[in-house]
Amino acid sequence: MTTVTLDDIRAAAERIKDFVDRTPCRYSRKLSQRTGAEVWVKFENAHFTSSFKERGARNKLMQLSPAEKKRGVIAASAGNHAQALAYHGQQLGVPVTIVMPHGTPFVKIEKTRAYGANVVIEGADFTEATNHVMKLRDEHDYVFVSAFDDLQILTGQGTCGLEMLEDAPDLDAVIVPIGGGGLIAGIASAVKALKPGIKVYGVEAAMYPSFVARRKGEKPKCGGQTIAEGIAIKAVGEIPFAVADPLIDEVLVVDEADFERAVAMYANVEKTVAEGAGAGGLAALLRYPAKFKGQKVGLVLAGGNIDARMLSTVLYRDMVRQGRMVTYRIVGDDRPGVLAGMSTVIGKLGGNILDVIHNRLSLEVPAKGAEYDIVVETRDEQHADEIRQALKESGYVLTNA
Repeated sequence: MTTVTLDDIRAAAERIKDFVDRTPCRYSRKLSQRTGAEVWVKFENAHFTSSFKERGARNKLMQLSPAEKKRGVIAASAGNHAQALAYHGQQLGVPVTIVMPHGTPFVKIEKTRAYGANVVIEGADFTEATNHVMKLRDEHDYVFVSAFDDLQILTGQGTCGLEMLEDAPDLDAVIVPIGGGGLIAGIASAVKALKPGIKVYGVEAAMYPSFVARRKGEKPKCGGQTIAEGIAIKAVGEIPFAVADPLIDEVLVVDEADFERAVAMYANVEKTVAEGAGAGGLAALLRYPAKFKGQKVGLVLAGGNIDARMLSTVLYRDMVRQGRMVTYRIVGDDRPGVLAGMSTVIGKLGGNILDVIHNRLSLEVPAKGAEYDIVVETRDEQHADEIRQALKESGYVLTNA
């Protein structure tokens, strides 16, 4: 049976303490009010490379032999493991090569290169990128460093669990994102050793439920573009599964909309940036609030490396979801003054027009007419309905009413 002891994790904590930031774990009054749980957030996005991966990367690299350090290391990564390995490899003088799959966010690629790593883009997904890693490893005699399927990596990640219970010893449960399983294996090993009664919940994206499938003895059905690309892993690691499976109380599967809501809530409520995978704990809490109501819950905000364009899209979509950004589609005459009239109605009620699109080629409107898509920022759904009703009362025909 593969296990990680509390002494192993404490030794890792001592080894990396002068080189990896001790991130804060804070009580969030605002998230607690919104979810019904007493929420503590472990801000792993506060690391220098903005994710928890630094813990395992530093622990692993510091235990390489001088000969292995000279040969250099290679890894497959969607970004966070890559940045952590590149940064700490640079600090230790270890050459680092990273293979990233196509579709990896540009921010992660550029940051990895900025830390001195040789970045190779290959493969449609993590599995194909890993296959290319093995080819390069054999050709150049690199040392392969798995993002999760490695005892020294997951032992380093376990230091996150030690810190959580130091700051919030009364936690009833922790919720941890699962990709390859290294983070939850390390944290579960730490917190269960310190507090056997604590509950450990994993979170997987509905598109990549590899841990859930493995538990059921089924072949995982994985695929698709998820905002949680950091945990888009088709097969959980052998070592993390062996360590974590006996310790995890339940794995929760969440949908894309849940991840989006969580990313937006971290930005709007906590004023902090979370990537999709990093927001997995909050996504699960938002989807299953009754399961955690009244409990002291620790969320691991695992990383904040989200592409700026994607963050912008998520925030705008959240406004649409809340009824704070509405598109009114109006069919009217194509003549001077029509748009001004619509704008007057909207403006009098305090709506802020963000965009206007004229469509004169739609065959569903008369040749002398036009279709107007007016994008309006509103206070809430009630305000949006007031504007909609006022437009109707002013004689405008809304086709999406």
